[in-house]
Amino acid sequence: MSTEILINVTPRETRSALVENGVLQEIYIERNNHLGIVGNIYNGKVSRVLPGMQAAFVDIGLERAAFLHVSDIIPQHVKEEIECEQETLQITDLVSDGQELLVQVVKDPLGTKGARLTMQVSIPSRYLVFMPMVQCMGVSQRIEEEEERERLRTMIQTAVAGGGYGGFIVRTAGEGIPQEDLLHEAKLLYKIWASIQESGKQLKSRSLVHSDLPLELRIIRDQLKDSVERLRIDSKRSWEKCRDFAARFNPELASRVEYYPGECPIFDLYSVEDEIQKALQRKVPLKSGGYLIIDQTEAMTTIDVNTGSFVGHHNLEETIFKTNLEATQAIARQLRLRNLGGIIILDLIDMEDEQHRQQVMRLLQKCLDQDHARTHISVVSSLGLVEMTRKRTRESLEHVLCQTCPTCEGRGYLKTPETVCYEVFREIIRESRQFEDAREILVLAAQEITDLLLDEESSSLAELEEFIGKPVRLQVETFYTTEQFDVVPV
Repeated sequence: MSTEILINVTPRETRSALVENGVLQEIYIERNNHLGIVGNIYNGKVSRVLPGMQAAFVDIGLERAAFLHVSDIIPQHVKEEIECEQETLQITDLVSDGQELLVQVVKDPLGTKGARLTMQVSIPSRYLVFMPMVQCMGVSQRIEEEEERERLRTMIQTAVAGGGYGGFIVRTAGEGIPQEDLLHEAKLLYKIWASIQESGKQLKSRSLVHSDLPLELRIIRDQLKDSVERLRIDSKRSWEKCRDFAARFNPELASRVEYYPGECPIFDLYSVEDEIQKALQRKVPLKSGGYLIIDQTEAMTTIDVNTGSFVGHHNLEETIFKTNLEATQAIARQLRLRNLGGIIILDLIDMEDEQHRQQVMRLLQKCLDQDHARTHISVVSSLGLVEMTRKRTRESLEHVLCQTCPTCEGRGYLKTPETVCYEVFREIIRESRQFEDAREILVLAAQEITDLLLDEESSSLAELEEFIGKPVRLQVETFYTTEQFDVVPV
């Protein structure tokens, strides 16, 4: 499989695109005025403890206080040990109002919610993730060979036994690396953590102690692998910075970091701009003629599968089966491309054949295995819905690029002009009864509403004038939306 990474750098924005076999799979966007804070470490100050929620709000210097749950204060196994001795571990036993804490952001602020915090700090590098607060050794589940997993476990245990502390997780990129490289990286992580601790002591509360790398360097750290043929950057300054970073931390792949000087915009090479626009649309067409409908809400994301114009060749069951197979591949791609997270409900077309259902679920799982984010597929519900979750850390593509429509306020629909007219009639009656001394009633409304009142609803308006015993005068307000109106007694 051919894999390329394209990075577009402008003065105010950096974008990265992961392209597999000429098809855009993932897009990352970082803007100077809205930088992501996942991975940043802060000196926080507890502003409020909520015993009823087993959580606390922590002020880290942002617009909204961040959220810290009791499960993110101490490791789960320690929590279980404590709870064996006492009934329940309470948040009030661990933190108090005004207390200063060293915390790390695990989720960006999303919508009206503040950032999600943890006190179980983790510091990632090329091959390892260092967790200074816990004593555990782990290996990425994507490294499947048991002999290699055991070798890596032994190596990281050696790193800790040599005078170190804390826990390590070997990342997927660590497969096959020599021992000296891993030990060198472990020592580097120890130095970084020591620097963080020192900065934390010196800095005041509600201040940034340690920030994660910028987007282009994170891409090199996390995504530049053997499977990536090349990484192309259209900014010479950023290319030099990335080249030096790769030479230090990933020297065997540093030659794959290339500068792109072409006149054609780098994202136009694989129609990335067009794919980004398509990813903002609700409807996703399938090659067969079927389509997906993706609705993203605050509670969850729903994906509906429809056969559309695809009528098949043999029978209905075969048509449904082929549509669902194609849909699962498209769904897995859309989850990565749109960066959808949280609860996701898939409404696949009902299949009667049990073997078909199993094949579709196996294909879905296989496609999701390529996803960098952690996913979990639950059992199919009694209604035939596939329930799954995808880890959410940063805002989705839609939330990064779009804002709520000021006209519909995110509802996705508007009242019909007819409905608004009847609301106007009711408001006229209400105002005329409240202000009996008024000579007339003035209605301020949008052009569409005024036209309807003077045309189709003119007879109803005349009857209303006779009923209230006052004339009704209409005035067009250019800047009013369809649903906006004012009824003023004069």
